[in-house]
Parts: sequence; structure tokens; C-alpha cells
Amino acid sequence: MEGFLSRFFSLHRPLQTALNDRLAPYDLSYSLWQVLYYVENRGPSILVDIAAYYNVEKPAITRRVFRLEELGIIEQIDGPDRRGKVIRLTEHGRDIYRTCRRSITELEHRLMDGIPHEEAAITFHTIPKLLVNLARLEESPHD
Repeated sequence: MEGFLSRFFSLHRPLQTALNDRLAPYDLSYSLWQVLYYVENRGPSILVDIAAYYNVEKPAITRRVFRLEELGIIEQIDGPDRRGKVIRLTEHGRDIYRTCRRSITELEHRLMDGIPHEEAAITFHTIPKLLVNLARLEESPHD
């Protein structure tokens, strides 16, 4: 489907801007939100797991965690095997997560406004399949 990437990327920047606008009152950005989202939905986690999930380098996650600690949103505790620190949300962090989650959910609903449920569902279920195909491409890029 020629032109798919162009259409996809034309959505990315405006969507990230809209998301950042909603997060800004809490001194957050999309990249910081990713850490909150991961920890809230996966539970206390180590940096390596968060970095692997988002396919980014560990130092990028370390910087985000440092900033979130400054904001009092997360804290690091000793892990069970002493190999690394475990990241968890503070009570303040859980409050911020819930507030931001409501705003993001409202953004998601407004984004889908006027799109029939069936089409929205197809889009929702297609994106993970695209990720699987992309992973296959990375395994054998020239097949």
C-alpha cells in the first residue's frame, strides 16, 4: 500500500503534540508518560525491562526516571536480587497517572469522533499486527 508510511507519520507529530499539551500542566511529556504508563500497567519494574519494551537505550530511560523522581512521581527501591533498582509509582505518581489517564482517554475518544466503531476497532487491532510485521522485517530486512 504505497503512501502508508507518509499517512502514518503525518498523524504522529500532531498526535504527540496534542498529547504533550495535555501532559504539560503536570510537567510531563510523552516520553515521561511512557514510563508512568509502563509501571502503572506492568507493576514495579527495572530500567532494562522498560527500555526493552519501548525499544530505546537504557540511558534514555535512566534520564526519564531521574526526572520523574525529581517530580516525586516515581521512586527507586532495591530489587529482590540486588542487580538493579526497581521503579515504582509513589502515591503522588498514582494520582498524576489517574488524572492524566482521564485526559488521554478523552483525547482518544475525541480523536475517534465521527469514525464508525467498526473502523476504529479495525485500526486498533491492526496496529499490533503491524508491530509484529515490523519485528519480522528487522529480523530479515532484505527478504
